[in-house]
Amino acid sequence: MSGSKKFSISLPEELAEAARAHVGPGGFSAYVAEALAQRVAMDKLREIVADFETDNDQLTRDEIEAARALLRHDHRQTGGAAA
Repeated sequence: MSGSKKFSISLPEELAEAARAHVGPGGFSAYVAEALAQRVAMDKLREIVADFETDNDQLTRDEIEAARALLRHDHRQTGGAAA
């Protein structure tokens, strides 16, 4: 990521305190930035899937599970198919 910029955001207090307790006072911004980056990536992925399904058949359950395994870096076989 490029440089950082300070933003003022509002969060539910319980959520912010749970995150801060988990990462400590020095890791809060990085933790929030990582969560936001993951959300943006998932939003982009949903857009890609929607665009794909506009021109193709809907993805099968096996195809979705295989993609989830790749996103989790889980290289175990899914759907009973041989690698």
